[in-house]
Amino acid sequence: MRRRAALPRFRRVAAGLVALALLPAAAHEHAQDPSLRASQPEPPEIASPVPVPLDEATLAALPRESVSARVHEATLRCEGVPLIALLRASGAIPEGRLGSPHLARYVLADARDGYRVLFSLAELDPGTGNRAAYVVDRCDGKALGDDTGPLRLLVPDDVRAARGVRQLEAITVVVAP
Repeated sequence: MRRRAALPRFRRVAAGLVALALLPAAAHEHAQDPSLRASQPEPPEIASPVPVPLDEATLAALPRESVSARVHEATLRCEGVPLIALLRASGAIPEGRLGSPHLARYVLADARDGYRVLFSLAELDPGTGNRAAYVVDRCDGKALGDDTGPLRLLVPDDVRAARGVRQLEAITVVVAP
């Protein structure tokens, strides 16, 4: 009697093992069939690189802020525009909170002498990294001279002033490869 009860149980276990053995092949076949894949929206097309205008009219149209920053053992008290506001006003980045695919973009700032610094767009976005950076044209009550200006990029919360750019000449927003 025990043998007869064991036989149906053996058949159920054997059938289960055969089904398990066939499962990877069925999953592979399912993954290869494009009609069975979940639809994924195509990411929006994003222009790259996008030059950001630094002309006087563009900067004058934006709200100005006062900012202090330590640069080479001195504290500068400057006036200018937040970099994130300039990027949005120029159309280089969209208004509002940044999401994918904009989080895979970066900002290059170039000086007249070839010095170049980089920021991830995510670190500049107030909703993500909230790193403040400013394009300034006045420090300590005076317009910047030729040795540091006419524009300068300041990053007041960086531990070192290494990403500050004097003689700022160009800002470009780029999609990471």
